[in-house]
Amino acid sequence: MLEPSLIKELKNIVGARHLYTVAEELVAYSYDATRKEALPWAVARPSSTEEVAAILLLANRAGFPVVPRGAGTGMSGGSVPIQGGVVLSLERMDRILEINEEDFLAVVEPGVITGELQRVVEARGLFYPPDPASHAVCTIGGNVAECAGGLRAVKYGVTKDYVMGLEVVLPTGEIIKTGARTAKSVAGYDLTKLMVGSEGTLGVATKIMLKLLPLPESVLTLSAFFPDVDSAARAASAIIRERVLPRALELVDRASLRAAEQYLKEDLSGGAAAMLIIEVDGTVESAAREMDRVTAVVSRCNATRMEQAQDPLERERLWKLRRSISPALYTIKPRKLNEDIVVPRSRIADILREIEAIAARHDLLIANFGHAGDGNIHTNIMVDDGDLPKAELAVQEIFAAVLKMDGSISGEHGIGLSKAAYLPMEVSPAALAAMQRIKQALDPKNILNPGKIFLNADCGIRNAE
Repeated sequence: MLEPSLIKELKNIVGARHLYTVAEELVAYSYDATRKEALPWAVARPSSTEEVAAILLLANRAGFPVVPRGAGTGMSGGSVPIQGGVVLSLERMDRILEINEEDFLAVVEPGVITGELQRVVEARGLFYPPDPASHAVCTIGGNVAECAGGLRAVKYGVTKDYVMGLEVVLPTGEIIKTGARTAKSVAGYDLTKLMVGSEGTLGVATKIMLKLLPLPESVLTLSAFFPDVDSAARAASAIIRERVLPRALELVDRASLRAAEQYLKEDLSGGAAAMLIIEVDGTVESAAREMDRVTAVVSRCNATRMEQAQDPLERERLWKLRRSISPALYTIKPRKLNEDIVVPRSRIADILREIEAIAARHDLLIANFGHAGDGNIHTNIMVDDGDLPKAELAVQEIFAAVLKMDGSISGEHGIGLSKAAYLPMEVSPAALAAMQRIKQALDPKNILNPGKIFLNADCGIRNAE
């Protein structure tokens, strides 16, 4: 616990009303979307880079952990304060500082809600593509920490592809700036890319400079239904082989589809066993041409029905179903292990067949949905209390199958707590040692978000969500 003198110093930094120490206040900052919980000793809510730096300087002097936190929507336990310490909530740093329409960039603070930034720039004819399913509540800072992807990654990439530069407070309290406002810069090591996806273990981003694009003129959305998930997966691969790159290409299997329809009390599929949501964009003419090609491909791939959204309301209805799947799965079972595996696009059907075999072998229900266009599938092992041991075995078998197909165990959720035990399956001992040397160099006292990513006594413990 923090000594009274340290609490006083923290209050002097952020103001007494922005330092929480009462248990009832701390609970809200004790968990993320994994539902793993650990109470912090205090929560500090700074409003400036200087306050963040002062907190980290104090932490280095006094030796207490600091855990950065955005909106708490992470899926790997990255913001859970497993060693206590001070949660550094960036919720007050929520300003859009600049939108530059000539240089196509925005500068924001980390607490800006992703969906709010999208809304503001789109009103100016600009476009910020990264689109996590939680965009209505997640923050840009959290997206940067986890290198979030989302629905449009198949065409536009992930968060790291849009971060041009950062203002970062290092674990030792030093303030640095990385990157540049220019389209090109190779001045030294790419510290921006190092920070993006580092899960709050190497620094705290306090200003984020983001690349913007012109807003596409036309967006067209198609739903396609299939008699089995294998047909849907093969259709997704066929679209890519046709040299069509949709801005979104999402797959939903039977279990996920039924859960979402029950959750929304709406039948969209007519009892189909799988669904694709395909979205293209561009000029009016180019989008229409691409949609014609998509329709032709899907019709050859055993689709039982196709429907193109006729207006923004119909399009939003489809995306509401997709974004509802994760919470809807709790209507099936009380707990789940949520993985975000990635395989090469051409192996989507293969990995889904392998997951089906693993589910049958362990007598488990596994629901799959996600970004078929870039090979990133959210695999959810649904469990009751007694199912956890065999679910753990299933996770290991799924990861082994993914790696055999030249994939990755995490596409956008990060490692955090949930996957620390499995990271050595993918990353060699030499590469892990190099990562740990970077951590030691930047954070010699292991102050910032300790116990995350690397397996030790405090992480690698897997809890069902």
